[in-house]
Amino acid sequence: MTNAKDGLKSAERRNFLKLASTGSFTAAVVAGAGGVLWSSEAAAQTAKEEKERESAADHVMTVATAYVLGASRSYPIMQLDLKENIQNATNGKIYVKLAPGGQLGAGGALVQKVQGGTIQAAQHSLSNFAPFASTVDLINMPYLCGSNQRFTNLVNSDFWKSEVHPNVEANGFKALFYVNIDPRVVAVRKGGNAVMSPGDMAGVKFRVPGSKMLQQYYRMVGANPTPVAWGETPSAIKQGVADALDPSVGALYVFGFKDILSHVTFTQAVPDSQVYSCNLEWFNSLPADVQEGVMWGSELTAHQNLAKVPSARAYAMAELAKAGVEFHALSDDQLGEWKEAGGYQLSEWDSFKTELAGSMDNFAKLEEAAGTQGKYYVHDA
Repeated sequence: MTNAKDGLKSAERRNFLKLASTGSFTAAVVAGAGGVLWSSEAAAQTAKEEKERESAADHVMTVATAYVLGASRSYPIMQLDLKENIQNATNGKIYVKLAPGGQLGAGGALVQKVQGGTIQAAQHSLSNFAPFASTVDLINMPYLCGSNQRFTNLVNSDFWKSEVHPNVEANGFKALFYVNIDPRVVAVRKGGNAVMSPGDMAGVKFRVPGSKMLQQYYRMVGANPTPVAWGETPSAIKQGVADALDPSVGALYVFGFKDILSHVTFTQAVPDSQVYSCNLEWFNSLPADVQEGVMWGSELTAHQNLAKVPSARAYAMAELAKAGVEFHALSDDQLGEWKEAGGYQLSEWDSFKTELAGSMDNFAKLEEAAGTQGKYYVHDA
């Protein structure tokens, strides 16, 4: 049995390298995602189809992401779906070339490449838009849009389109669609105790990114915010430099934290949010029907992303549970304690509201947009 398994693996590796070495990296990753690399015939068929699509297209659109293709199983980034949908919605006039797994960089590096026109499109954190449209940073304000539904309501609202998009576009970007992943959680290292209320956060060294807002929030709910660069976070958690961290469950699984955690609590304070953006100049250079196809393909993918959220979460939770991680959902009363201790209604947040939204009046509109059910439904943990 092992020999057959090894044989299958080496056939898959051989076919992947063969496709990649003939310049068909996208064909290789598509074949891998489709599970056909074990068969030379099926892999060759995929390569042929990709080559035909590319040569029949009028435009090539490189889409770069930080995630490997299989990541959507637990982190619904949907890159293969976006490729397929844009190709089909433009009637094959666009061929999408994928650059997954951080091969062209991640986060800020991808934003710069899109802005400079080196690549046509990329996935990155929504926070990467904040330097161009400060209002975007308000997604990190606790309980403003921490739940999936409030986040989805907000980024698809007329207010967001009229306030945020013009600033983003003035800096050379076109937002294709916002990716809903799941809220950030409170995840405690092995050996730690479950965190159910702000009272349990006393003395907890909480790993935070560079966001001033997240640092203030974790201070308000009783923790000791500890800024650690993302790349150094696994070793910081292992060594006890930090006791806890806050990515979504899907991100914890994708980035390999499953064996170093003990408890995960769904506090629903802040979203783990992503966006696909493309170079505006490139987009505007496309014929009107192709532009329409790009946006329709993006909207189709947004629907698939929202539908995928609960199954991706369930997979990540099942895998983390196998490693001994325990999960804790909070009642409305328990969530109320967190909101009372650090929620956006507190006066401590007023300076952020006026600075980032422009005025308290503008912030009130943002709050209303987050609380108004739009045309999209998404499941909350």
